[in-house]
Amino acid sequence: MKGIGLRRAAVLRLLILGVLWLGMTDLGQSEPGSGSRFDNRLLPQPASLKQTGGAFLLGAGFSAQVEGASDPRLEAAIGRALARLRTRGGLALPQAESGSSTPGLTVHVLSAGAAVPFAEEDESYRLRVTAGAISLDAPRTAGAIRGLQTLVQLVQTADGNAVLPGVEIEDAPRFRWRGLLVDCSRHFEPVAEIKRTLDAMEAVKLNVFHWHLTDDQAFRVESKVFPRLTEVGSDGLFYSQQQIREVVAYAADRGIRVVPEFEMPGHSTAWLLAYPELSSGPAPLAIRREFGISPYAMDPTREETYSFLERFLGEMVTLFPDAYVHIGGDETTAPEWKTNPRILAFMRGHGLKDSAALQAYFNRRVLSILARLHRHMIGWDEIFNPALPKDAVIQTWRGEASIAASSGQGYQGILSAGYYLDGMKSAEEHYLVDPVPAEADLNLEQRELILGGEVAMWSEFVNEDTLDSRIWPRAAAVAERLWSPESVTDVDDMYRRLNAISVELDGLGLRHLAQQESALHALAGTNDTADLKTFASVLQPASFRERYDRYHGSQLDPLDRFSDAVRPDPPARHEFDRLVKAYLSAPQQRSAERNLLEARFHALAACAPVASRQIEASSALREMRARAQQLPELADLGLQAVDALANGRAMSPEWHTQALASIVEAEKPSANVHFVFLLPLRSLVLSVKE
Repeated sequence: MKGIGLRRAAVLRLLILGVLWLGMTDLGQSEPGSGSRFDNRLLPQPASLKQTGGAFLLGAGFSAQVEGASDPRLEAAIGRALARLRTRGGLALPQAESGSSTPGLTVHVLSAGAAVPFAEEDESYRLRVTAGAISLDAPRTAGAIRGLQTLVQLVQTADGNAVLPGVEIEDAPRFRWRGLLVDCSRHFEPVAEIKRTLDAMEAVKLNVFHWHLTDDQAFRVESKVFPRLTEVGSDGLFYSQQQIREVVAYAADRGIRVVPEFEMPGHSTAWLLAYPELSSGPAPLAIRREFGISPYAMDPTREETYSFLERFLGEMVTLFPDAYVHIGGDETTAPEWKTNPRILAFMRGHGLKDSAALQAYFNRRVLSILARLHRHMIGWDEIFNPALPKDAVIQTWRGEASIAASSGQGYQGILSAGYYLDGMKSAEEHYLVDPVPAEADLNLEQRELILGGEVAMWSEFVNEDTLDSRIWPRAAAVAERLWSPESVTDVDDMYRRLNAISVELDGLGLRHLAQQESALHALAGTNDTADLKTFASVLQPASFRERYDRYHGSQLDPLDRFSDAVRPDPPARHEFDRLVKAYLSAPQQRSAERNLLEARFHALAACAPVASRQIEASSALREMRARAQQLPELADLGLQAVDALANGRAMSPEWHTQALASIVEAEKPSANVHFVFLLPLRSLVLSVKE
């Protein structure tokens, strides 16, 4: 295809310099009255927000005072909030001199509540900001912790000053279970990474850290009762009991519960390597390095299995004070359960007709152990069985219909289907999934059994270098779905606010923004990666399933490829989608969108030569050749389509055929990355007349 050249070059050059991919979104503002402007960037959105006008000026000597109940958690939360207020948005507030402090914030808590967060904790709060004072009222410390995060997000600038706009907020979560699962078994995550994750969870009001600690690839929690679990099953990478207590306390300070997961009876290679007597058949000889489903499983027919688990779980509940323990329970193939004569005889003697019935028997036995330890049992969909007591909680990965089915039969449920971050879906796709399916045939009582949802970050292709960028900021979109009213569904506005919260998370020390740049430097062997960064800005990693199906992968593989550097759902994806939709509504009138689209396509075309040279010069980047060759052709195609639409010019049938063929070719898998602008590009091409 022949390009349209660089018409209107001077204007476009300025636009290229001004936009690229970070900070592109119009942040929008709304009028609160009294002549001031309020930029609502809150995420999650509160249940009720009234703009009252005016603003509180943050200045030297700003401090807080506590009225009513107080406790160490509240004092620590206030300290963190004051520190963030002093640096929020890059605005440094002078520290107060001794004796000069004038309280601007009054926090009133009726009762401190429990020192350890619990599932039914009251997280409601009321926040009022006027020109003269700020008041935060909450029934319990948990609500004050949530309200302080809202206060930090309220900070904005006016005439070069840091201010808090006048508002009245009444807020409480829609769901009481708002979780994030981090799998630390496939790839170990250091304690510093876990703490940083907890900081981010606090910022967006997530309140359950689901710690996936055991699987076929490793056993990550120290047991003093059964020390071989980590001696042979962890490669020396595990959490000591002191570290676990440290993380649990750190989370509790932020109003976050820690729910451990110990996989059983399947996904248990690490258990069985250490204690082969637990196995249903021949025990494994080594840790499972490859991914996928293992055939090994615990033996549910031996009393020794339950004696072992009772001792182990009895030790673990001294480390994890939460009322819930997750037993996994998923993907138990267990071929010996179908062939071992001794196991089959046990099943006949107990009236167990198949493997599902045998697993239900196992689950009931484990549930009774946990009940004696004053704990509730959670498991994945596979534990759902009519023989299971209603005290069990079903966590759903199979789909929204599954949680509706279990809730319809009286079980409490947690939705994770639709929130799997390793699927590399957009924040938009996750955001529009609701824990309570609108179409589900459930009465009010059954709907109330759905406790909430959990984002899931499985780590087959995630390590400590990429963890932040795989979780954030997409998890924040789910956090809003789980906190805010059901009616809050504006995707464009969510992205506007997601950009803001992403910058705030960066200020907390997360590396979700910086990781890509540092990885590109390493891959290219130079700090001069501006063009490579532009190239990367329109690519995102393939999903876990696609990467696994094509390459399988192993726990020992270095995660240092270009696909590990690029971010899921980069800002360019939604920006292209938004611009193209607006442009196509009136191509000959929407000059602003035309200018921006042309600037973006020109920037992509311009980056290709340098990016291609760097790709050729680096053996680590050469798998990106095909994508680098496709990019300028796709950018030129976009320019031609935009120009044709702006001038009402038809293009030949041959042009359409070749254009669509180029897009189809670019949609094919290559190097575990995908272009993020192909759908809007296709819309542009299809809108051009023949």
